[in-house]
Amino acid sequence: MNPSETPRATRPTRRTVVLAGAATAATALAGPAAAATGAAPEAATPAAAAANAPYASYWYPDSLPAGTPGAGITWRGLKTWRADDDPDLAFNRASVPLAPRFTPVPVNTTARAGQARVSSLVSFGPTAQNPSQGSATADYYALAHWQYIDELVFWGGSSGEGLILAPNAPVVDAAHRNGVPVLGNVFLPPAAYGGQLQWTRDLVQRDPAGGYPLADKLVEVAVAYGFDGWFINAETGGGNAALATDMNGFLRRLRALSQARGLKVTWYDSMTTGGGVSWQGALNSANQTFFQDASGKVSDSMFLDFRWSAATLASSGTLAQNLGRDRYELWAGVDVEASGWNRSVNWNAIVPLDRPHVVSLGFYRPEWTRNQLPAGRTPGQFHAADDRFWTGQSLDPSSPDTAGSWRAPAVTVADRSTVRALPFASTFNTGHGLRWYDRGTVTSTTAWNHLGLQDRLPNRRWVVRTTGVRPAVTFDFADAWRGGSSLLVDGALTAPATVDLYSTRLPLTADTVVDLTYRADAGPVVVELAVATREPATPGAAVPYTYLPAGTLRPGTGWSTATLRLSGLLAGQPSGTVHALGLRLTAGTGATSVRFRLGALSVHNATTAPAAPAAPRITSTAPDTTGTAFRLAWDRAPGAVRHYELHRVLPDGSRRFLGGTPGTAYHVPAVQAEQGESAVRFEVRSVSEAYQVSSAVGTERPW
Repeated sequence: MNPSETPRATRPTRRTVVLAGAATAATALAGPAAAATGAAPEAATPAAAAANAPYASYWYPDSLPAGTPGAGITWRGLKTWRADDDPDLAFNRASVPLAPRFTPVPVNTTARAGQARVSSLVSFGPTAQNPSQGSATADYYALAHWQYIDELVFWGGSSGEGLILAPNAPVVDAAHRNGVPVLGNVFLPPAAYGGQLQWTRDLVQRDPAGGYPLADKLVEVAVAYGFDGWFINAETGGGNAALATDMNGFLRRLRALSQARGLKVTWYDSMTTGGGVSWQGALNSANQTFFQDASGKVSDSMFLDFRWSAATLASSGTLAQNLGRDRYELWAGVDVEASGWNRSVNWNAIVPLDRPHVVSLGFYRPEWTRNQLPAGRTPGQFHAADDRFWTGQSLDPSSPDTAGSWRAPAVTVADRSTVRALPFASTFNTGHGLRWYDRGTVTSTTAWNHLGLQDRLPNRRWVVRTTGVRPAVTFDFADAWRGGSSLLVDGALTAPATVDLYSTRLPLTADTVVDLTYRADAGPVVVELAVATREPATPGAAVPYTYLPAGTLRPGTGWSTATLRLSGLLAGQPSGTVHALGLRLTAGTGATSVRFRLGALSVHNATTAPAAPAAPRITSTAPDTTGTAFRLAWDRAPGAVRHYELHRVLPDGSRRFLGGTPGTAYHVPAVQAEQGESAVRFEVRSVSEAYQVSSAVGTERPW
């Protein structure tokens, strides 16, 4: 049943049923979907804590619950937080600035620029013990379709753990690399989920000078941690008009401070002007004061509860415009937590195909694409499901499925890109993997995830233009040149096939070159680099590529790199612009199918190794479950650095990859002494945007 059509009176009854069978409701990740639909809360089940390990931060506003916290949970109030006293700040601080984006000519005729946007509310892990810097598993929601998203909310919070969540650094760094702002979450839960009205009063409390100290703290946290603002969700009932007035004042203060620091505030449709909670599914007189009042903007956008209808969305958009606001600052909530693309949604009420979009889209819990897979799920299975969610059943945004019940974002929302400066490189690393590769060699056999290491991935996955049989294009985790994955083209190739990779705005000069690192596992295959110096004339038209020979690959010859100069594309001009990059593959003599692997693509004028980091040091150690845990830090290298990589130097002189981060601190768990090792030695290297690597700096500790 569409939540927008669920009778309002069913809420308490359905919650009662849920609570009767949920002994852990107090530590549940309840949220607006649970409040609106009665969906069963997701129990927070933190893994066993690693010694000295940093985790994403969470707080109560001020007062704490009665009793004692559960295992692995730390209770603390935000009001007393100070950056100087935060021992995990170096691990949680994002390092990648928010990149500017551009919108290329849409890849199909139904996607539109400048209309509906997409907000995505994602729970990447439990509230407590959500690792600050990834973990040793590839089973992770490695969000990769940033090209359709305009705002990401780091969802979570519970009455038994904490209500205010700061996003962890890997999520923010990956989002920023793709131009997507990330909001922390403030969740004041319904009483049925352990919510206490005192926590709402704590949030909006005034100081003797009439200020709102928690608004100030929220901005301090966002600036210190490097994310982009807050999603405010006040769902604890029982308030009055005075409390609503205080909430309005709190929001005004929060937005004023946020605006001065380039931050955003999104309000969830819950509290009304009377101070109670009544989900409207609309912007109307009952909640307008939290969006805009007589003095101006109160929040930057509003997430409308799932109970919208075509009529309420239409009236909401009209009201927003009458207030002088953009109708696309309203997100129509679509709950996909339980059923994903099987959800019945009145898409024409939000993003009709035959007239302007009504409001924007707000997805609640799209990590369903991972969660719905069975135990033992693989990264490849996850990306196949995620591609279907964002691109549609056709798996090709240039020919999207508009007839099915699921209207994927690629059908209606134009994709964006941040590939606009040199050097640009990608190793097609999705931010998780079954092992770690360096120049085609496995340097760690440990599964891993860390979104901060994710590359900017092809923004049109997967457009394949051919007059013959269409081969499959995927991210593959069985082998890679660098990181955890490579791009694999696999299948019949009865005619040349052009694969779109990146929409770009890269400057082109006589010095610009492209390096391709690739391999043929079956073939042979003839490879051409596809380069466009202009965009298609109309939406949906094929990119006007020029094709540059890049070699013929034969199976069994291993990885190789081709360097191609682009100066011939200038046509006598001193400079130009590369608007798109792709590949054209043709089956070689005697071949009817291919298995082609692209490990890296790099566009640059010249490459130089980055400077090394300085002063590597071990800042603390602690006994761990099977060894010793280390906290390491170093000083940032001068100049541009994409990220840092850490290795352990083994007694035989070989190196084992431990992890990487765009930041300057890292936690290494469970280190054990090797045979004959008198001291453990760590090395840190800088990695540039072109994947050039600095010399190593090291530190050690005797056993």
